[in-house]
Amino acid sequence: MLSLEDHQLKSAIEALVFVSGNPVSLDRLKGIFEEASAEQIEAQVRLLQQEYNDRGSGLMIAEVAGGYQLATRPELFGWIRKFKTVRTATRLSKPALETLAIVAYKQPITRSEVEAIRGVNIGGIMRNLMERRLVKIVGKKDVPGKPMMYGTSLEFLQYFGLKDLSALPTLKEFQELEAAEDVMEEVPLALGEGADTSPFAETTADEALSPEAAETGTRTAASLEENRSG
Repeated sequence: MLSLEDHQLKSAIEALVFVSGNPVSLDRLKGIFEEASAEQIEAQVRLLQQEYNDRGSGLMIAEVAGGYQLATRPELFGWIRKFKTVRTATRLSKPALETLAIVAYKQPITRSEVEAIRGVNIGGIMRNLMERRLVKIVGKKDVPGKPMMYGTSLEFLQYFGLKDLSALPTLKEFQELEAAEDVMEEVPLALGEGADTSPFAETTADEALSPEAAETGTRTAASLEENRSG
């Protein structure tokens, strides 16, 4: 069994977080560093976080999806998006983001319940969200027909940089995210580049709100905010 001093433990944790493509949970770290207590591991993680902060690093040890992950600082987002190798194809369309918000705040929820709030068929959107592993099936509702119930996934927490569901952003923050993505989408067009070919960049027939759903958007906003407050 390997034995580590505190400074070695800190370095080893940093190495594991670096090589892992996913958040590393405290339980996982405890299983690796068997002689260290959970308190010791957490203390070294805090020291790592402080060291990154003190030297003004562009990286940080973030608590995401129930674990620790090496991530870039949020304030550097604009520079990263301008970097040529970062594709804008990962962005979500507004209808997809709205659907995802409803699932996030009201989960577990059935497809028909989401459609009742949005006032539009969401078959295509839900398939896209499941393909991106942001939404998953979490069970069946105990009603006639036993429809599938949906909820968010660990990938959802990673996508939005959330520690857990209790850290869900407010509706206003979701709207600010949409606005930020709209601004970033204007950059390649201003430079004369081609249009975004992302399957999430264009509104499909399933995503188009009907005229009757215009008022539904307001009700959706109100219900989400009410659910958040509750």
